[in-house]
Amino acid sequence: MREFSSVDLIFIAMAIRWTLILSVIAFIGGAVGGLALALSRTAHSRALRWLSMSFIQVFQGTPLLMQLFLVYFGLAVLGLPIDPLVAAAVALTLHASAFLGEIWRGAIQAVPQGQSEAATALALSYRDRMRHVVLPQAMRVATAPTVGFLVQLIKGTSLASIIGFTELTRAGQIVNNATFQPFLVFGTVAVLYFILCWPLSLLARRMEARMRLAVTR
Repeated sequence: MREFSSVDLIFIAMAIRWTLILSVIAFIGGAVGGLALALSRTAHSRALRWLSMSFIQVFQGTPLLMQLFLVYFGLAVLGLPIDPLVAAAVALTLHASAFLGEIWRGAIQAVPQGQSEAATALALSYRDRMRHVVLPQAMRVATAPTVGFLVQLIKGTSLASIIGFTELTRAGQIVNNATFQPFLVFGTVAVLYFILCWPLSLLARRMEARMRLAVTR
């Protein structure tokens, strides 16, 4: 046992980069998967709608911690040992895909049907309708909740500590095991999470306020 020092603080602070790296990887992967799911959920094909809805229900209806365990330990059982960063990135990407898919599906369906009908009347293909008419309008609706979900995703990366990935929470656990000062150590970790998430939370609120103002005008 030793005292909590500036070296420990620097070690914890340096782990922020891994939290951010994991968050960015999961968000970008989730954005790609989420867009595919949102388009599938609003497609004319019943099979696509059913498959995308089933995926979303599975990953929204099960704990993220269990998903991390299944990816990390499940692949190891199958003889495919996997790096903790890769396992965490895969699990968080699947998790983010499900939630972003639903957020963006709602945004697409919030665009008035007349917009799509007008684009169809102009002989635009499905791809052009989505690219030039529907998605740009849906993006305005989806921006605020997407930023809000990013905050949740950053906090969700803390669960990656369970599988041994040294991000912010895991760094706090390592320091606490050496200093036995949990209030000071995890208080520091909480402050760093707050510094990461608070600006994004404010941004999401401002975007929501702007959207409400734009709707009432």
